[in-house]
Amino acid sequence: MKSINPLYQREIIGLIPAGGTASRLGTLPCSKELLPIGFKTGVDGFPRPKPVSLYLLEKYNKGGAEKTLFILRAGKWDIPAYYGDGRVTGMDMGYLIMDLPYGVPYTLDQAYPFVKHATVYLGFPDILFEPEDAFARLHERLEETGADLVAGLFEVRDQEQKRKSDMVAMDTSGNIVEINIKPKAECDLAHSWIIAAWTPVFTEFMHDFLRLDQTERGKNLNPAEIYLGHVMQAAIAHGLKVNSVFFPGHTFLDVGTPVNLMEAVGNPPT
Repeated sequence: MKSINPLYQREIIGLIPAGGTASRLGTLPCSKELLPIGFKTGVDGFPRPKPVSLYLLEKYNKGGAEKTLFILRAGKWDIPAYYGDGRVTGMDMGYLIMDLPYGVPYTLDQAYPFVKHATVYLGFPDILFEPEDAFARLHERLEETGADLVAGLFEVRDQEQKRKSDMVAMDTSGNIVEINIKPKAECDLAHSWIIAAWTPVFTEFMHDFLRLDQTERGKNLNPAEIYLGHVMQAAIAHGLKVNSVFFPGHTFLDVGTPVNLMEAVGNPPT
């Protein structure tokens, strides 16, 4: 009898960190996760504005996610008011309030009690990217390689963009061996991770890592923000298997800046 792969026995849950203040965009009439980019057809057959985060939610759904959890900064109540129980996305939807403001890993760890036994999908709600089946392909790579985390990689050639990104080095099997976080000097690496999928092994590692990090923060008068790339790099050093899927020819756009937002509004994805 054919055995059941444990990946498919686990629930798949998407996480959306929504704790930012959108300071680069200035004063907004709504949370940046709800900024309208393009249109979708409503149940009445007429076009309706499509919030930027819905593009990510649709990709979670196509990747097999059964539910998604937003982790919100207090005050961003327009997000649950818009998405409600998630029926517009075809998934169940839940909402958590972030606690410690030390960076995205701490925001994600707020969901630990709800995802510690699940396969997790992660994308950022203000980054538009291709292809539509990106998370399905990450999930497939988790199965093929037995990795603890699989990152979705996109080509970055512009040095200015590299300084805003986590640039990665890989071996010939696609295993990520090093992460250069927002390099200040000129960088010859050409790939940045934008999305990820991981197993409970990485969830548990991050939870333990952050407990230690919080202890160290108590000894530091001016602790720096921590990025998920820091946790991924620590996981690699600890022996966890971090693999990747490269999406050649596909693009991504961070709409969290005025220039990129204008580009997205003028040329929205379909």
